[in-house]
Amino acid sequence: MIRRLLFLPLLFVVTMAIGQTSSETAQRQLCEQGNASYDGNDIRFLGSAAEKYETMFRDISEARRFIHLEYFRVRCDSVGSQLLQLLVQKAREGVEVRLLIDGYGNSRNAYPLTPSLLDSLQREGIQTGIFDSFRFPWVNHIHHRDHRKIVVVDGKRVYTGGMNVGDYYLTGTARSGPWRDMHVCLEGAVVDGYESVFARMWEKVTGEHLDSLRYSSGGALSGDKRMVLVNREPGKTSKRMRKAYRESIDAAQREIRIVNPYPTNVRMVRRALKRALRRGVRVRVMASANSDIPIVPDVVAIELRKLARKGCEVYYYEGGFHHSKLMTVDGEFCTVGTANLDGRSMRHDYEVNVFMFDKATTQQLDSLFDRDLKQSTLFVPQDFRKRFSLGHRMSGRVFNPLKGLF
Repeated sequence: MIRRLLFLPLLFVVTMAIGQTSSETAQRQLCEQGNASYDGNDIRFLGSAAEKYETMFRDISEARRFIHLEYFRVRCDSVGSQLLQLLVQKAREGVEVRLLIDGYGNSRNAYPLTPSLLDSLQREGIQTGIFDSFRFPWVNHIHHRDHRKIVVVDGKRVYTGGMNVGDYYLTGTARSGPWRDMHVCLEGAVVDGYESVFARMWEKVTGEHLDSLRYSSGGALSGDKRMVLVNREPGKTSKRMRKAYRESIDAAQREIRIVNPYPTNVRMVRRALKRALRRGVRVRVMASANSDIPIVPDVVAIELRKLARKGCEVYYYEGGFHHSKLMTVDGEFCTVGTANLDGRSMRHDYEVNVFMFDKATTQQLDSLFDRDLKQSTLFVPQDFRKRFSLGHRMSGRVFNPLKGLF
């Protein structure tokens, strides 16, 4: 009896969705949650670090009014130094430059922006802010971190996605090999949404209120794509991101494709995926065989094994470290952003994703997924002991209860 009562709300949702496409259902659900919807947008996928840096640096060099940057990590290496030199030049030209970085991301950085460097940037006219810098007793970063990657240029374009700033995106690392990631350049009304996200964090960190009219796009539209912006802000919109994934997965009628570096999943997302599998939806999840955090593949394996047993197709990308955060549904809509499918992103960090309701855009991501399948290995539960040694299996079980903290 209790099970039947619990099933009734889901039955009601499914009944209401009859006659609607998955895209229409997801749009309605996301907007009902309070997420902002924007029409008149366009997108360019930046599937490599070289393409991201070249395109973004060119836009920054052409800026005339302002440049706003919010990053989890900016390394002061060859790429980071090039960016900082470019920002200094623009500040000298009279362009307003604001740079916001996360304290934990900066401290856990082989080439951090040191206090002396930040002071020199301030003297050059660049306004800087650090979210939640390390302080005694050095445990303040256990919970909230600013994991977003946002660059707004003149209110015309925004750059966002999985890439921070560092040369390892170009060269790879000894531990994880080549880095595979996805960034996007967005134009249109949605740029104002990202500027608003930046402005809220900037005021939280520095106390300076930014006039939204002064830094807006002026209502400029570009393209015909509808987008919904999902901003996760702890204490205010804490459940928005995981609800957005849940509603998108629940809306699926045929197929879900996911690429994520840390798909350990929170309960809400895990249950949605299992519901999709029970409905007969084809679910394909691509994780990375390599990782930048040693214990992560062990913990991820525990979760993916459970999903594989339920009928999920699990693939391990073998071409290096796949750091992208992507999902497509039914070939109709998709999401790209900064959020990982783990407890840290979904329960603790500041994150932002854009959900794009456009078939052509979604099909571009599906094509990239198909391409990456050529460098991936299908994982089945029977391969668990072959792929993971006893030590790694034990590591996964020991650290699994802590997966929301690292």
